[in-house]
Amino acid sequence: MASTAKRIGDILVEMGFITEDDLRTAMTKQKELGRERLGDVLIELGYVKPEDLVRALADQFGMDIVDLEDLDIDPGVIDMVPVDFVREHHLVPIFLEDETLTIAVSEPLDLEMLDNLRFLIDCKVECVLASKTDIDNALAKHYGATDSAIDSAITEFTESNIEFKNEELLAEDGEMDASDAPVIRLVTLIISEAVRSRASDIHVEPMADRLRIRYRIDGECYEVDSPPKRLQGAILARLKIMAKMNMAEKRKPQDGRIKLSVLGRQIDLRVNSLPAVHGESMVMRILDKESVMFGVQQLGFADDDYAIFNSLIKRPNGIMLVTGPTGSGKTTTLYAALNELNRSDRKLITAEDPVEYNITGINQAQVNRRAGMTFDKIIRAMLRQAPNIILVGEIRDGETAKIAIEAALTGHLVFSTLHTNDAPASITRLIDMGVPPFLVASSVQAVLAQRLIRRICPDCKHEIPPEVPLLKSAGVKDEVIAMNQYYAGQGCDNCKNIGFKGRRGIYEIMIMSSRIREMTFNLDTTDNIRRQAVQDGMHTLLDDGIRKVFEGVTTIGEVLSVAKKLD
Repeated sequence: MASTAKRIGDILVEMGFITEDDLRTAMTKQKELGRERLGDVLIELGYVKPEDLVRALADQFGMDIVDLEDLDIDPGVIDMVPVDFVREHHLVPIFLEDETLTIAVSEPLDLEMLDNLRFLIDCKVECVLASKTDIDNALAKHYGATDSAIDSAITEFTESNIEFKNEELLAEDGEMDASDAPVIRLVTLIISEAVRSRASDIHVEPMADRLRIRYRIDGECYEVDSPPKRLQGAILARLKIMAKMNMAEKRKPQDGRIKLSVLGRQIDLRVNSLPAVHGESMVMRILDKESVMFGVQQLGFADDDYAIFNSLIKRPNGIMLVTGPTGSGKTTTLYAALNELNRSDRKLITAEDPVEYNITGINQAQVNRRAGMTFDKIIRAMLRQAPNIILVGEIRDGETAKIAIEAALTGHLVFSTLHTNDAPASITRLIDMGVPPFLVASSVQAVLAQRLIRRICPDCKHEIPPEVPLLKSAGVKDEVIAMNQYYAGQGCDNCKNIGFKGRRGIYEIMIMSSRIREMTFNLDTTDNIRRQAVQDGMHTLLDDGIRKVFEGVTTIGEVLSVAKKLD
């Protein structure tokens, strides 16, 4: 390997991926965090992409880079290395030639791992580089989920008569080895598999005769193998201790938070318990910072909508609303906008309930009603902090709406969310809250409505005949149906036989034109405002969804499940 005298930060600067100022900021942050690698800090700050870091590491160590996505790996090569070793050291064997096994790694300096692997397989080993994300995807594709680990743990409980001692349940870091406690090991496996499966939530639900475990993946709930009913108390107790909840309180809902390292990265879980008939139901929302560190360009806007949105978020003042139901990706969109605007010469402040993701460079305030920290009071305090950009997590009442609009009228750029069905309905919603129509007309710059649709799995995507009745119900004409191709996923190991993998947004952006401002001032109806917005060039949610069907991103059935034709 090449000499490691040249530092990774200097290489990234030479390659033009970061500036000297970026490097200094990252090194300062690295010292604050302690053990964090500089490359991980640079990615967390949004200064470099994972593939940029891989290129720099390849330059630093004189290694080749491999693209695992389209690589056809021989099953015999996959079977050469035990699955436990592969997962523990985060590597993928890719080919065998002249008694030399080539493996893909994301960390080039694990020399002890290489020695152990050479001894284990009695073969020479060479390394190439790949990003952590590519290796995660390859592990899922070629080795599958770790259901076997969960299954074996459940089997251990089912077939044996293990007695659970208090010290096993109450074990914290440093008190005992978690691997010695069966319940601790099982809970860790349940959380790890959820993260590996790209789940957004884990549902632990006591039933009359069993304990049901479900993962929410791409908006849909899927049941996984469940532990025996007799473990219910032990599992719930372990989760409550990890979330620092009151163990003795079983009659009231509680909220907590869990921090742990999974798959080589720090994950937060927001935990809520709800007393139910058969025991406390618990839901854990997985808060993975990587899932919201998107740029605007990665959100899935069509080219024309991307240009509009990009220009809107760079206006000097006014208010921009993002609307949609819970779970429609509003937070991701707003954070993408803030990431775009987060520069050292701007001051950004947010008011959130709760603060789910901590973002470097942004002042984030948490709503705390017990202490009197409500949205409206935080916004008033914000304005004395001389911010350039304000994010209000949600406009829930007229008082918050008025203060946010006043902030927009006094030279601040304000982002916020509302719960309405589409963009035009946001105007009447604000007026219904008690905001004077002239304030709405003069302050709102645009409204973005959005939904999330599931993407067809790229590994099992295949062409299908057009679903004519569904397409016609969406208003697509016969000649347009005939000129396009249509796709669906048939299900494979990579998507867990669902046919979909990942999600993409569909959007409608209503710009406040002079005509719409006049209609707002005159208290015109939502339907009339919608018709005017379409005349002004707005693509509705359904229009954008149909575009993505024609692009082969999703199916018409998926689009119609979240968007409908408006008369």
